Amino acid sequence: NGLNRILFPPIQVFQLLTDLKQQRKESGKNKQSSGQQNLNTIMYETLKYISKTPCRYQSPETVRDFLVAMKGHKLTK
Repeated sequence: NGLNRILFPPIQVFQLLTDLKQQRKESGKNKQSSGQQNLNTIMYETLKYISKTPCRYQSPETVRDFLVAMKGHKLTK
């Protein structure tokens, strides 16, 4: 279909949105366009959903450690 797609693991999405939410909170911007309000809703709903998954408790270190531990098992896709 000609669309380029990039898939991000849920942990990366969770970290990105959490960081973005924190930056916005620190900036203290109150005035928002309707587009910004829509983005805020998407961020809220995505964080709400992802927060209910195990990735909430993961970190880049735990993912790396898991991948290193599994490397010796020679698993395939």
